Amino acid sequence: MPTLTIRTDPDVERALTALTSEGSSRSDVARKAILDAERNQRRARLRAEAEALRNDPADVAASKELAAQMDAIRAR
Repeated sequence: MPTLTIRTDPDVERALTALTSEGSSRSDVARKAILDAERNQRRARLRAEAEALRNDPADVAASKELAAQMDAIRAR
């Protein structure tokens, strides 16, 4: 498994102390933080994409057209 070395400052050390107080290792905490950061970044990108689509007049029109078609199919 590759190794990651980081320099910490007093704020990071304080956070690590708090996060490891219940038995997690510093490595476990760092791995979880990296995975959480990636997940948050991915969600932020998806939110931004959804917001862009929501504000795109062409996409809104296409969605309304599709909804109307689905309503027509259900009405049969």
